[in-house]
Amino acid sequence: MTSPDSTSTPAAAGPPAVDPLARLRHDLRTPAAHILGYAELLREQAAELGLEKLRPDLERIEAAGRQLLEVIREALVPERVPADAGALRNLHAALRTPLNHVLGYTDLLLEQAESGPAIALAADLQKIHRAAREFLRLMEEQLTAEQLQQATTARPVVLPATGAPVTARILVVDDDSGHRELLGRRLEQQGFVVRTAAGGAEALERLHREPFDLLLLDVLMPDMDGGQVLATLRAEPAWRDLPVIVLSALDELDSVVRCLLAGAEDYLAKPVNTVLLRARISACLEKNRLRRQEAAYLAALRAEQQKSESLLLNILPAPIAERLKRGETTIVDRLAEVTVLFADLVDFTTLAARLDSVAVVRLLDDLFSAFDELARAQGLEKIKTIGDAYMVVGGVPLPRPDHTEAVAELALNMMAHVDRVPPPGPASLRLRVGIHTGPVIAGIIGRQKFNYDLWGDTVNLASRMESHCLPGRIQVTAATRERLAGRYTFEPRGPIEVKGRGQVETWFLTGRRAG
Repeated sequence: MTSPDSTSTPAAAGPPAVDPLARLRHDLRTPAAHILGYAELLREQAAELGLEKLRPDLERIEAAGRQLLEVIREALVPERVPADAGALRNLHAALRTPLNHVLGYTDLLLEQAESGPAIALAADLQKIHRAAREFLRLMEEQLTAEQLQQATTARPVVLPATGAPVTARILVVDDDSGHRELLGRRLEQQGFVVRTAAGGAEALERLHREPFDLLLLDVLMPDMDGGQVLATLRAEPAWRDLPVIVLSALDELDSVVRCLLAGAEDYLAKPVNTVLLRARISACLEKNRLRRQEAAYLAALRAEQQKSESLLLNILPAPIAERLKRGETTIVDRLAEVTVLFADLVDFTTLAARLDSVAVVRLLDDLFSAFDELARAQGLEKIKTIGDAYMVVGGVPLPRPDHTEAVAELALNMMAHVDRVPPPGPASLRLRVGIHTGPVIAGIIGRQKFNYDLWGDTVNLASRMESHCLPGRIQVTAATRERLAGRYTFEPRGPIEVKGRGQVETWFLTGRRAG
């Protein structure tokens, strides 16, 4: 899969965002990769010079380099970053052991390289030694509790546009060892981090262990040919976008075409021209960087869109939000019958005066959040809260035949919930609830801040049912009682005087009828 912390050259439009923890992995991985790469190269050179006695120590350095990379890969991920001093000490110990092996065996080999044939290895041994010292410096400076805390909590930062390329990781897959070595050394001279695989199966196995930015893939190989490797890559989501350049002799064009159709980015003929190779690699890496950047922008855009949708749905009913998104600017509906509920806490002003402000807000937040969940469970629409008053309606914005029953269930559940709330003071919380059923006008008001609201006599009468209700009771009108008859129990209260309406017959909703 593509490495999250390595790219091609910086973008002309601006530098890419880099996760701080990924940056730390990249910084540590660079000297570790140098240790491993030069150790592999020296082992091959020692064999060519007939210095077989040096081979065991070089293999130990190589193994230590691999171990460093493995520890970095395993430990420096968000879910495994050391969380305390003991875990941090263990991480340092896990890194120091292979690092000490590198320094120790390099010192031994440098002593043997002071004269004789081994002197040809001295320059690369010094490079390994410097890389190990650089790794030690980075470990002591960056692998601290403070740095790791910052790396795991900070937002991705933007790298400065220095114009210097960030090293890309390339996997060279070819069954010919001579071609692998030649191509690898050419790429390393150009500043790339290069790994090799002798066949398709080995390449896939290596991709499971390490991230790469580009694959140079031979077409004809004995175990898996280039087409089979490409088919496997494109079938795996983690590798689907990994750019691949196929390498072929001039008489393998049919196979090249098959690889291009299977998803290869480009191809090069053997023997490979160095200048052309660099140009093709740069083009592929840039294309992949732009592809990843586009994917990141699209993901960010989708996230912002979802956030906006979520905010809109917190303010407006979903059908109303959809109408707004479709371009409607004036939304007004006349609904023939809905059921409106108002609820209010009894003597809340007196209670609030005895509590501190934080306790008041926390009490209302907990209570109204619970009411929101109860309303959502019944499929009802919360309209608004005003102070300690709560307004809900059934049958908007879309009509439903059971709107009155749903509101009655909500009212009974709200009363039951308030009874379970621990008293915030010397007296228990008590609720007044008023319900009325009838026609309303519903719509959107506001230009900068949208508000979905209801108007009409039904709203006013439901509000009066609440304000004239007795504490701890649910007061309903005759219209509401008629629609609930036979399924719920009521207690007659008799007529009450309502401003603007005169005498209004009312009942208390007391519960659900058994059976």
